[in-house]
Amino acid sequence: MTDASEPSSQDTFISHLVELRTRLLRAVAAVLGIFVVLFIYPGPSPIYDLLAQPMLATLPQGTRMIATGVITPFMVPIKVTLLASFVLALPVVLYQAWAFVAPGLYRHEQRLALPLIISSTLLFLAGMAFCYFVVFHTVFSFIAHFAPQSITPAPDIEAYVNFVLTMFLAFGVTFEVPIAVILLVKTGMVTVKKLREIRGYVIVGAFVVAAVVTPPDVLSQILLAAPLCLLYEIGILAGAAIEKRKPAPEDEADSARDLSRTDAPTGEPGD
Repeated sequence: MTDASEPSSQDTFISHLVELRTRLLRAVAAVLGIFVVLFIYPGPSPIYDLLAQPMLATLPQGTRMIATGVITPFMVPIKVTLLASFVLALPVVLYQAWAFVAPGLYRHEQRLALPLIISSTLLFLAGMAFCYFVVFHTVFSFIAHFAPQSITPAPDIEAYVNFVLTMFLAFGVTFEVPIAVILLVKTGMVTVKKLREIRGYVIVGAFVVAAVVTPPDVLSQILLAAPLCLLYEIGILAGAAIEKRKPAPEDEADSARDLSRTDAPTGEPGD
């Protein structure tokens, strides 16, 4: 006979849904709060101008970008401001995700998960920064010098924003390669020796991916493929360091027995 004081599986499921809703609302509130602040100051127009600066710097003197849609001059800066709000609120969003899953993790899993979340966020932002400060300037300057003199470039702002977001996503994901390599080594799915053996295939794959997600010019493809290969090598070095610290098989068995006896999921971290 089941104790009436014990929560049923349905009650537990509903409590998880309520917790998930609370975490999502807090994350959305953080994004919207920052959006309101940015909308008031400095405003959507200066934020978009900052995003458009790499392109504007390469256009001929007196040339501006154009908007072909009726409400595009209003909607595109709002869209850019909302995305900037999400990036600024990313620490809060990730903390809410972490706080939701943390009660179901063991202590050793929590020790691994939190550094991975922080490092993944920093690497993604580093990829966006590299794209903005290095790639955009180089690629747009190359295109401007390559264009015939009889053509006056006047890019559409909506097409420009879509291009920028695609490049930000491509470079942000590319900079996550060391994390992916470390996870593969840490979980035992692949060894560092195997990663070194497939290095040639990774290099070819990097240039194939770069050819698909970047503009059809060699320069931008190299600017994506080269960091991907370099970050893969960094991941291998980090994976080798992890392999050296791995305990012997008998030590792992002892640790597993100790964890099964003493390690239990911890409570939710405080807000």
